[in-house]
Amino acid sequence: MSGNGLNRERPDLDQATERKIRTTAWFATGAMLSWRLGKRMTLALFPSLGGKQSEKKLTASNPSQLANSDGPSSNRASDLTLAHETHLLRRRRWGSFLVGCSFAASIAGFLLFFTAYWTGGSNQMLGGGLAIFLAGWAAAFIFWAHLLTAHKEAVEPREDMQPPPRDREEFEKAFCDGSRELQRRGLLKLITATGLGFVALTVVSLFRSLGFNPNNALYTTVWKRGQRLMTEDGKTIRADTLEPGSTVIVFPEESLGSEKAQTVLVRVDPSQLQLPDSRHDWAPQGNLAYSRVCTHAGCAVGLYLRTAHMLMCPCHQSTFDVLRGAQPTGGPAARPLPQLPLYVDSDGNLRAAGGFSTPPGPGFWGMPS
Repeated sequence: MSGNGLNRERPDLDQATERKIRTTAWFATGAMLSWRLGKRMTLALFPSLGGKQSEKKLTASNPSQLANSDGPSSNRASDLTLAHETHLLRRRRWGSFLVGCSFAASIAGFLLFFTAYWTGGSNQMLGGGLAIFLAGWAAAFIFWAHLLTAHKEAVEPREDMQPPPRDREEFEKAFCDGSRELQRRGLLKLITATGLGFVALTVVSLFRSLGFNPNNALYTTVWKRGQRLMTEDGKTIRADTLEPGSTVIVFPEESLGSEKAQTVLVRVDPSQLQLPDSRHDWAPQGNLAYSRVCTHAGCAVGLYLRTAHMLMCPCHQSTFDVLRGAQPTGGPAARPLPQLPLYVDSDGNLRAAGGFSTPPGPGFWGMPS
């Protein structure tokens, strides 16, 4: 019946439903053909999967043996042998089936991985295909070892391994001579001396830890009083260079580009400042200078949220309140950014009034919390 006739007899079926029916029919037909093709290929690769026919052949081959045997005991032995061979046949049959299925799953996993790789599939498809491929291979080898490999116990009587007394004496003499030769080798002496040297260096290193405390070096700062604030390309920063809400990265005039001295300069409305009383004159005309090195992990703080007056570290999203002395307000940072005191000279240029309030960078021993 044509599609038009179907639509006339079943007007309630729209095109989408008809398409689904056709797709289901094609899928069922393809699945049936794939099953038959896979079954024939499996039987061709593994003849033992014939199952009943193999058992019938095995049973038909045993009556001649039963006819030649005599007595109840022979019949009982023949029955046990037949049962054992039948069990082995079924074991091989199931083993071949499971090994074939495992290899088929492995091939399917490889095709999934290959297709996802070349078509830009998701990471889930890539990982799933690789997992199925490796799991199929592992399962195939496990089933092969447990179900298809013959398990036999081989017993062989051990002969007397006791050597003659003369051979034993010669061996002991040769062994002792070899040990004395080994002790005389220069390589052994060199190895011993090298090991003792490493032990000595370790002991000396332990005494090194009892020396001076490196805190003084960590507390030093590049900024000095009177240094002008300059950009990395050497331009001088005046008190009115920045518009309120804007920022710029500055360095001391004698250390342009220094990672330790890198500072972010922010200009805000002076009426909004909430600095401590000891820092009331550190921000002339609303110019605030803070160390650009984050106090959490040392990343460069380079993002400024203008509306919230927050400096943010892009590495772990630590935020610092510019108006309150760069106090941490979020993220893993626990210490504020060190602040650089500023003043304006007679020419209107911004200059450092001293070093940072605290050592820049992440915390270390001796650093006050």
